[in-house]
Amino acid sequence: MKPDIRDRADIQHLVDTFYTKVRADETIGYLFNDVARVNWEVHLPRMYDFWENIVFQTGGFKGNPMVAHVQLHQKSPLTAEHFQHWLKLWLSTVDELFEGEKTELIKQRARSIATMMQIKVHPSNDPRSIM
Repeated sequence: MKPDIRDRADIQHLVDTFYTKVRADETIGYLFNDVARVNWEVHLPRMYDFWENIVFQTGGFKGNPMVAHVQLHQKSPLTAEHFQHWLKLWLSTVDELFEGEKTELIKQRARSIATMMQIKVHPSNDPRSIM
């Protein structure tokens, strides 16, 4: 049996594992590496704060991810396939590492976030296709 997500250390492990996969991913890696040119030393701690706030309601995240994704979409169009792939990769990474109540919560929230991001950055994409 795998552990449930218990604390920030678990969030960090999940986020680090996920973004290691993202950086090497053929479908979405280029968006992070070549288009957004993510500064990982800055981005990863923000993602720890973001997901820790999502799961544990810490209030530690400050920022507007929607604006960043709209700006990214203006540089390189984000498609339904991108959102589907991001979600599939996230869910498989979560399932690989954890199981339990908080694990189910983070997966449900990721589905909601992916849907809302898709609606905001590209309203003509059908968000039901990523569920």
